[in-house]
Amino acid sequence: MELDHVVIAATDLGAAARELETQYGLASIDGGRHPGWGTANRIVPLGESYLELVAVVDAAEAAQSAFGRWVAAARGGLPLGWVVRTHELDEVARRLGLIIETGSRAAPSGQLLRWRSAAIERAAAEPLLPFFIEWGQGTPLPGRAAVSHRAGAVAISRLELTGDADRLAAWLGNHQLPIAVRPGEAAVTTIVLTGTAGEIVVD
Repeated sequence: MELDHVVIAATDLGAAARELETQYGLASIDGGRHPGWGTANRIVPLGESYLELVAVVDAAEAAQSAFGRWVAAARGGLPLGWVVRTHELDEVARRLGLIIETGSRAAPSGQLLRWRSAAIERAAAEPLLPFFIEWGQGTPLPGRAAVSHRAGAVAISRLELTGDADRLAAWLGNHQLPIAVRPGEAAVTTIVLTGTAGEIVVD
């Protein structure tokens, strides 16, 4: 299991992207629209992982999807949830009794990105828990997209969470994810990035 990305809710994708650039020196690229979810995103590439700025662009469509409802109910500008990448999604789904769903979106380049995911509704209900994703064969990791950050080369070094640590441990099983958990209401609280310019804390 690897940390794939952290989802940050936005009410306006352009404004959220400008704020990340201004405040943290983090550039983003247009990700595209999620068909059937009523949402669209911008990607902050960070190598093996990324930040996903996501906003509702079609309220009626968003109301029909678990992910869309999650984003619609969130406060803009705050970390919403996190996502773990695995190459063994079928095994994870069997262990936890999860249903696997398929998804895709067209990048601005026209390339179709495909994935399978599980536990989005559970993650929405308990933000301490990540949902799981397995990218389709031949789909490039969004975090590896070419971008130039004013902050230099940066990567996520730690994700700070609040909630029940034992609950999360049982959910994840064996892992070496860069996470820290302290007691509190289930939430993603802080994203810590490290790079050539030092530490960047997004919370």
